[in-house]
Amino acid sequence: MNTVIWDADRIDSIRETVSTGGAVSGLDALRTRADAAIRLEPVSVVQKTTLPPSGDPHDYMSVGPYWWPDPDKPDGLPYIRRDGETNPERHEYDNVRLDALCSAVRDLALAGTIFRDESYSRHAAKLLRVWFLDEETRMNPHLEYGQAIPGVCEGRGVGIIDTAGRFTELVDALEVLRGSATADVWSSTDHTAIKDWMSLYLSWNLESEKGRDEAAARNNHGTYFDMQAIALGLFTDRTDVAKRIARSVASARIATQIEPDGAQPHELARTKSRSYTLMNAIGLVKLAILARRVDVDLWGFKTADGRSIRRAVEWFIPFIRGETEWRWEQIGEFDPASYVTLFLLAAGQFDESLGRIVQLLPSDDTQLVRLTCRVPPGSADVG
Repeated sequence: MNTVIWDADRIDSIRETVSTGGAVSGLDALRTRADAAIRLEPVSVVQKTTLPPSGDPHDYMSVGPYWWPDPDKPDGLPYIRRDGETNPERHEYDNVRLDALCSAVRDLALAGTIFRDESYSRHAAKLLRVWFLDEETRMNPHLEYGQAIPGVCEGRGVGIIDTAGRFTELVDALEVLRGSATADVWSSTDHTAIKDWMSLYLSWNLESEKGRDEAAARNNHGTYFDMQAIALGLFTDRTDVAKRIARSVASARIATQIEPDGAQPHELARTKSRSYTLMNAIGLVKLAILARRVDVDLWGFKTADGRSIRRAVEWFIPFIRGETEWRWEQIGEFDPASYVTLFLLAAGQFDESLGRIVQLLPSDDTQLVRLTCRVPPGSADVG
């Protein structure tokens, strides 16, 4: 399996453990999710009831999550921003179906290979064909109408984040599916077709005005743009693109987003500061994992004044240990177990000692990272 973030050896090891009757933490949760996913009817962009400005239902469309009708305007236009407060109108567009698709394919592909049950793989393939390949239902490979703001614009570069985390994970699910499913379930023709789709989408990201806008972002949007572009570059055999972007991360992301002490000022300014600092840190660690695939060392990079991905990860430790109180705004709930993904990724790939921090966090068997990344000695509650 030619995965980009997921650890293929870890997945193979779990599959062998399961085949001999062994126990692995997190498998019951995976089975539950996969059993739910196999009941998901195929979803597609053509199912939306509101057409995008192009009039083509095959064009993806979403609205900005934090934009709301202006109560002082009779028609509510133009919408106004309320950072961190999600307008339920967002759930009426394609992003909801995309999230459902990617989550289902992820869980089905993993369950198919780990449990050696092709019924899971077969349904994953069906969902993929409907969203990406079938002529009547396929999505066009662009996001011109992503995260629109009613009364302001028909789409924005920031809409690319709708796919960034999802597609980075999806390409790993596709590699797992390709490596475990028989040809009548997911053929080489299917795999080549979806690689071609992802290559077209990558080109749109790199060449369009909206893609260039998102690439220029100096916060989590820039991080996740790079993460997706490198992942898609690797998946589509465009390693020149992956290497070029990986080489730019040190100056474009690490030096501009992280303070010498590891703080992330762009994310700390948000109304959900804990959520956004963690989200961006996970993206930075994943960038380091991806960059290593093209022989670029981002984990070891440090600016002259000490800015680094390692410092961004270590910055959270005093808060986890209770030595320092969080003093920035955080509207809504924050689950400390969310830190598990960050520390297991960093420990499994770069520094095993960071795995000890997991022992201080709430146990959560639903964390997918436990099944898909290298698990270091000393981390709690792992198989």
